[in-house]
Formats: sequence, C-alpha cells, structure tokens
Amino acid sequence: MNTFEQEVDLCVKLLKEGKVFIYPTDTIWGIGCDATNVKAVDRIFKIKKRPAGQGLIILVDSVERLKEYVVDPSPVVADLIKAAKNPLSIVFNRSKGLAKNLSADGSVCVRVTSNEFCKEVIRKLGAPITSTSANIHGEPSPANFVDITDKMKESADYVVSLYRDVLVKPKPSTIIKIKEDNTFDVLRS
Repeated sequence: MNTFEQEVDLCVKLLKEGKVFIYPTDTIWGIGCDATNVKAVDRIFKIKKRPAGQGLIILVDSVERLKEYVVDPSPVVADLIKAAKNPLSIVFNRSKGLAKNLSADGSVCVRVTSNEFCKEVIRKLGAPITSTSANIHGEPSPANFVDITDKMKESADYVVSLYRDVLVKPKPSTIIKIKEDNTFDVLRS
C-alpha cells in the first residue's frame, strides 16, 4: 500500500491527466475529478447517470482558494465556515474558473474540506475537486468504502487505497445558500 504522500502524488498526477477517482471525503466516499476539467466533469455525470441540471459540490482546501472560484463571495462566508460544527457546503450564485458543466445556471456549491487527504490533493493540484457520492444517481450513498458497488469502483480510473477499513457513520454536509443581504437559507441540514 502507498504511503499518504505517495497516494496524494498519484492522485494529483491522475487528476492532471483528466482522470476520475473514488476517494474518502470529510462526509462520505466520493467520486471526483479536477473541477476545472470539462471532459472529466462530464464523465462524472455519465458514470453517476446524474441529470446535467443538478450541479456538483466542489471541495477546496481553504477560504482563500474558495475566493478564486466564486464571484464576490459574501464577507460572512469565512465566519460561517469557522462556526460550523458539521461539514458546510455553501451555494454561491456565480462561479469563475471552473468547468462550465458543473452547474446549469453558473452557480456553484463549495465546501472547504476538513479532510487532510483531500486538502493535500487540492493543494498540490492547485485546483478544486468535484465531490459527489460514489453511487449511481438515486441509489443509496455509500457510507463506507465497503458500501461502494464493484460497478462503481470499476467505472473510475483509480480508487484511493487509504482509509478503506475505516468505518464511520458519516453525515452529509449541511447545504446553505447565501443571499444578497448576507443572510442564508438552509437547503439541507
């Protein structure tokens, strides 16, 4: 098995080549790619059989990186992220520098991940990664690695070898949408 650093470097190399991988996140096991690569994002939609109008969450490693991909983020964002007790995904009205097919209307849902593996992959990649559950659209989300179907594993170019034996009872992220007046609506809690 690869070390943490070897696994990160391998994933970064594959993502730069436009590949798709299955990996552990701060919520559940996900399937993802470089969020700036149109062809790779399209492949995620096809693998998951996900309707194109339903956007994908992207993961970033910091609030600073978030600001690189969101147009005019609200000044309250950093405080909301810092205060969140559970993983928090935030919907922003307009994105920039991301694959155009991430969402139908130009909005983007972003989470600053707390997962060290994801943070290091994003930092070394220099770009956000998509994050969606490693399952076919409409089927149950895999809480743990053992819950991912063989068909899903075979559809990806790579499956991260770390943390496969970790059993957790993950919770999906809370999703909020920031409004013009810096208040927000809770879309999923």
